[in-house]
Amino acid sequence: MTGLLLRDAEVDGERVDVLVREGLVAALSPVGTLRGPAVDCGGGALLPGLVDHHLHLHALAAARRSVDCSVPDLAAALAAARADAHGWVRGTGYPGDDLDVRGLDALHADRPVRVQHRSGALWVLNSLALAALGPLDHPGVERAADGTPTGRLFRADDWLRARLPGSGLPDLSALGTELAGYGITAVTDATPDLSEAAARALTAMPQRVTLLGLPVGATTPPGAAVGPLKIVLADSGLPPFDALVARIREAHAAGRGVAVHSVTRESLVLLLAALDEAGRQPADRVEHAALVPEDLVPALRGLAVVTQPGFLADRGDLFRREVPAEEHADLYRCRSLLDAGVGVAFSSDAPYGPVDPWAVIAAATTRRTPDGAPLGRGEAVEARQAVEAYLAPPDDPGGPPRRVSPGASADLVLLHRPLAPALATPSAALVRGTVIGGRWVYGG
Repeated sequence: MTGLLLRDAEVDGERVDVLVREGLVAALSPVGTLRGPAVDCGGGALLPGLVDHHLHLHALAAARRSVDCSVPDLAAALAAARADAHGWVRGTGYPGDDLDVRGLDALHADRPVRVQHRSGALWVLNSLALAALGPLDHPGVERAADGTPTGRLFRADDWLRARLPGSGLPDLSALGTELAGYGITAVTDATPDLSEAAARALTAMPQRVTLLGLPVGATTPPGAAVGPLKIVLADSGLPPFDALVARIREAHAAGRGVAVHSVTRESLVLLLAALDEAGRQPADRVEHAALVPEDLVPALRGLAVVTQPGFLADRGDLFRREVPAEEHADLYRCRSLLDAGVGVAFSSDAPYGPVDPWAVIAAATTRRTPDGAPLGRGEAVEARQAVEAYLAPPDDPGGPPRRVSPGASADLVLLHRPLAPALATPSAALVRGTVIGGRWVYGG
């Protein structure tokens, strides 16, 4: 018998043998009835591979070689940081909104430094870094009243990257292995306005890749899929209503839905009004939905919501302090959306949120914040629901979860334990192996 034989795997609560052939699940059979060399699964759960429905692959790979700027002593961290080949220091994850060129110079003025805010929307540069960039002609360059740059650059990633010395795209090979170690077999890259080179580089991942940021009319790289068009409703300034409607219509006319970044109630109200004007398509989705007032929940029916309860475990204590108490129940809603018939998918938003899907699953079930207390306890979901929020197809987030069944793609994750005890304590340590297209890419 050719192919991959997985013996004694738990599938949908039953222990079976699973035959994989030519990239597909070929057969499920009672244990011991399929002959040939086999991997003994020992009753461990066999699931469809997990799908991270929203993350930023290039930024995540770059973050792996950056300074963690969430530490208490940032000056010491920057001083100890290893610069790149051109002498620059790159930092990520700064949690505050108070840093500018003067503050960064006070922390580290000896080398050019760029520090990214934890939201991913803002870079702060010190004086040496600003001087090295040349003309500061991007609209996201913040200036003081006298016209002097403050060192703060909003949503200027591509512009900045083009002006940095030797700043090629990061190597993604280690990242692909890391994601496979979590059981992730497919990813949706949510980076907006992807260049052709950046989009093409993402196809080197072993995971199946869907692109949201590919511009309308751009050629889809071989090996990737194109998804809804990413539209960012920035906190720093919402677009005019007519402009948003026109962009939604442009995407729809090209046969694409829209995937719209919304983290405030104002942006959600604007989006829903724009969709009412432009018309909705089945592929339309809301990214994050970080704040959803209760009275807007019914209006989300028919849209997919791709949300990140992992942020509660990552920085929920800050939300508790910074978000008015009456809005705590509106943060990263899960259960109320599902109860209202809204399709919900989970994701990481890595590197801006925790990439480990098992940590996100745990956060969705407990809603616990770093200080140990739950936030929005009524929005918690059962562990099985949380897992299923990672099992929808990449092109149908919030849709029915994929199953291990004959004819299904052999994108699989094998756990060390049966599903019920595994979900009692969700952890990436449970992942024994990951199969993509019928081939082991992790473990085995």
